[in-house]
Amino acid sequence: MHTRWFEEFESGDKFESRGATLTESQIVDFALTYDPQQMHVDAAAAADGAFGGLIASGFQTLALSFRLFFDLGLVARSNIVGPGMDEVRWLAPVRPGDTLRSVAEVLEVRESRSRPDRGTVRFGFTVKNQRDEVVLTYQALTIIRRRPEEG
Repeated sequence: MHTRWFEEFESGDKFESRGATLTESQIVDFALTYDPQQMHVDAAAAADGAFGGLIASGFQTLALSFRLFFDLGLVARSNIVGPGMDEVRWLAPVRPGDTLRSVAEVLEVRESRSRPDRGTVRFGFTVKNQRDEVVLTYQALTIIRRRPEEG
């Protein structure tokens, strides 16, 4: 897809990413650095835990879901900054071998009152695994440039 500028986003637009499969080593490597709980780093201990096996950190799932969205190219040139996220909900465990994809829906498009060169887009993200189970939902605010004037 091509970069979209602020004025090209409309409430209700939906975008779906490609899938990406998490391996056990990716889960463990991420968790050793950022979230070293046993359920993420120790397969033997995780087998006796609440989830019956190793699961990905929710933070890894969140980061991967945004990367998949970014890879669509929609905001590659138009993004200014993401000032925040709301309503982050981890709904199901992500296990080694799961393939995740992000579905982003435009929930709100709001022009900036003070900066006419930009506006804010609120995206609602739904992250699904290969069985179409929802594993994560969240909202993200993104400040996006208007199309540059040619000249």
